[in-house]
Amino acid sequence: MNKPKTGMTRRTALGTLAGAGAAAAFGGLATPAIAQQRKISIINADSAEAARQVIGDIAKSFTAATGIAVDVNIMDHESNKTSIRNYLVTSAPEICFWYSGERMRAFAEKGLFEDISDLVAEKGYADILGGTIGSVSLNGRQFGLPTVGRLWGTCYLTSTFDKYGLTMPEDWDGLMAFGEKARDAGLTPLAMGTKELWPAGGFFDILNLRTNGLDAHLALMDGKMSYLDSKVAAVFDHWQELIEKGFFLADHTSYGWSDAATVLGRGEAGMMYLASFIERNLPEQEKSNLRLVAFPKIADLPRFEDYSVDSIHIPARAKNKDLAREFLAYFYEPGVFTLYMNARKSVPARNDLPPSDDPLMKAESELLAATAGTAQYYDRDTNPDMAQTGIKGFQEFMAFPDRRQQILERLEATRKRIYG
Repeated sequence: MNKPKTGMTRRTALGTLAGAGAAAAFGGLATPAIAQQRKISIINADSAEAARQVIGDIAKSFTAATGIAVDVNIMDHESNKTSIRNYLVTSAPEICFWYSGERMRAFAEKGLFEDISDLVAEKGYADILGGTIGSVSLNGRQFGLPTVGRLWGTCYLTSTFDKYGLTMPEDWDGLMAFGEKARDAGLTPLAMGTKELWPAGGFFDILNLRTNGLDAHLALMDGKMSYLDSKVAAVFDHWQELIEKGFFLADHTSYGWSDAATVLGRGEAGMMYLASFIERNLPEQEKSNLRLVAFPKIADLPRFEDYSVDSIHIPARAKNKDLAREFLAYFYEPGVFTLYMNARKSVPARNDLPPSDDPLMKAESELLAATAGTAQYYDRDTNPDMAQTGIKGFQEFMAFPDRRQQILERLEATRKRIYG
């Protein structure tokens, strides 16, 4: 499989693939456009406008190459998290974008995502996916294709650091010193909005990965460790220290992640633990100042990170699954997929693509390459019911740390109910 040329534009890539050689480009699946009515529908919940636009462009190119009409339906990113539970059962599209890991497996176990192991084998996708193929696998079978992911890290603005003489801490002691200096300068040391709950889940992840390592973290995610275990207590000890030392926004439950990013962009916070997609919420003049680095070290452990991988699926109740397979094969061609990767400004799951010219994506790729292992995000690694109880508990703990024991007991009761 040939790699795309660096610098390939959307127009040249799609124009080439939509041309006379398109059938060969994606394994001969395509047929010339004919009057026969063939149609698929796609639900796209990308929050970035550039990603939405490129999916529309890819759909048009696919139609030109195959004669298969494509109806692209745009859904709000947050609304899709609720709506997908309904449309997979009642009015399934041919293609939908979702999340890999436990979120994918929850639907696959219910028979709501199509098994595409045949397509994966036919196209040799396992060779270009490496370890990321596990993110869309259940019992050795594949129920989707991983697309792009975001490596979570510590985001900061060089302009703010330069203005106040701040330096990025490398360990816990350094983080405590950073917090004191940031507060003295009138800054919130670490901007976080927990209104949507999930940022608190990601923060729990990094504290656990830095405190206990990947194996212990995954054991907890798999329900094999108690939330009353001393290892979990150590995580909450660190978290409580940050709370007591005023690291977070005072009214964080009223801030969405984008609101917290705005605080960072105004130069009112020192750092933010999330992914580089916060760039789109920064003032234009600050975007080039955004940097992403690893969260400080806590225990003497290898460095593990959260790398959340999105995915694309064929719903099991879709009407035209064969046509959907044609679209997946087209979408996953290097030239087409590179356009999607660049529009999403994300690190690709497949390993045969050239690095992006975007400095933030390069930084994420370099951090990922030097990582000893990855988890996904909290609610992608654990049972959905457990995740919902967990992220609610994490938010509550940040607001009311005196409730810590009751919260942990509630999480443990949920774990026992789900995992036995």
